[in-house]
Amino acid sequence: MRLPSPLYRLYERRLASALHGATLPRHIGVMLDGNRRWARSFGETAATGHRRGADKIAEFLGWADSLGIEVVTLWMLSTDNLSRSADELSNLLDIIEDAVLDLAESGRWRLRVIGRLDLLPARLAAALRTAADRTAGVKGLQVNVAIGYGGRTEIADAVRSYLTERAKDGATLADLAESIDVEHIAEHLYTKGQPDPELVIRTSGEQRIGGFLMWQSQHTEFYFCEAYWPAFRRVDFLRALRDFSLRERRLGR
Repeated sequence: MRLPSPLYRLYERRLASALHGATLPRHIGVMLDGNRRWARSFGETAATGHRRGADKIAEFLGWADSLGIEVVTLWMLSTDNLSRSADELSNLLDIIEDAVLDLAESGRWRLRVIGRLDLLPARLAAALRTAADRTAGVKGLQVNVAIGYGGRTEIADAVRSYLTERAKDGATLADLAESIDVEHIAEHLYTKGQPDPELVIRTSGEQRIGGFLMWQSQHTEFYFCEAYWPAFRRVDFLRALRDFSLRERRLGR
């Protein structure tokens, strides 16, 4: 049940106040889930849900930016999503392209496109790369847009990249088997050079990670929110951050 507007604003201010001085995550991952179910609840099409979900992204990034978050990774399209019906996928890809271009056009955030762009239409892949390149000089919040992304695929790509790099230096298979270690793979992930996510938020009530940032999430805290992504509010975000700040993160120690 939604609170009446004045009470909602008061509650939101209290949540925000409670976060002053709290430990906040440097890197937040978000699984933007529930667009189609949100649309069905209003008798609308899947495309309408995806469009409303895309419209939520800039608003969310503004919330994160205002709190000093350094990195946000948005899972916009999984490798599994590529098997959806041709009509839905075509609409979804168009919406994703528009969303990424709008983020780049704003000039507010530095974009990195992560995922298997070779699985996307060539024109779209080129547009996404160009959009990200346009933001290379932007300071502040870094935004990873995960498109055609799968956690297992990322790990396979990282291993392949490392092996290829070493092979060019003349390393043999025996050399590689002897020397490969976890840091070598980490240095070839899509998110190389960035801190691992300390918090991952999944909307829509689903309580699965679905392969999102599998390697990076060894010590990640997860927060599952009932709201569908298009209906995700700042108060929901603040609740997730409050929950994170109250957890005891032992990190295996």
